[in-house]
Amino acid sequence: MRSALHAEWTKIRTLSGPRWLLLGTIAATVALSAAITSVMTCAAPGCGHDPTKLSLTGAQLGQAPVVVLAVLVISSEYDSGLIRTTLTATPRRATVLAAKSLALTGVVAAAGTVAVLGSLLAGRLILSGHGFTAAHGHPALSLADGPTLRATAGSVLYLVLVALLSLGIATVVRDAAAGIGTILGLLYLVPILSPVIGDPHWRRLLAQIGPMSAGLAVQATTDLDSLPITPWAGLGVLATWTGAALLAGALLLRLRDA
Repeated sequence: MRSALHAEWTKIRTLSGPRWLLLGTIAATVALSAAITSVMTCAAPGCGHDPTKLSLTGAQLGQAPVVVLAVLVISSEYDSGLIRTTLTATPRRATVLAAKSLALTGVVAAAGTVAVLGSLLAGRLILSGHGFTAAHGHPALSLADGPTLRATAGSVLYLVLVALLSLGIATVVRDAAAGIGTILGLLYLVPILSPVIGDPHWRRLLAQIGPMSAGLAVQATTDLDSLPITPWAGLGVLATWTGAALLAGALLLRLRDA
């Protein structure tokens, strides 16, 4: 495992693509969060907004470069034929996937932490000038606040789980374009379809089982009783999707020829 992990870390560290994608994750996350918070206002007490969730909205866009990075971690090796060399050097295929998962987790967790904290800082600086003040029931965002800390840590964990979900699906489909398309569709399709579904029961059910809609429930800090699913349970749904994808990827990696 140590040599396999070193090999995967070397691949990620020495290629320029992963570096740019990780920087893209940070830039996209912070930029969207800053854009969203800059147009929101709270003119009176009880304005009904969740400042923490608004500040972390950028994760919805920042996950896209994470998906591309995770898919390329394995699909690029299939495209170039390097996967044969990888599997020759490390015949235990489960070890290969585990090493890729650990290396990917490390870099995404690091970039995700910078992105999420940057978004939270942007929200703290911007929202205070738009009426989100203690006088209106919205004190400045702080990690000392339990719900805000949970939403922040959960957002980083969300990005990590999305990366591992993408790795699992990419291992199944092998092709980069198909993998990226499948994962982005899986993530964004439910939020797009939900508003056009008239039946509240089905709309709520879709929000509970969709990996993105359920996973991002962890960002909510107010009106938790109105959520389709509780914050940690939502993240658990995403973790279930991720575990199933990695298990399917591991089985097919073991059974199929390179």
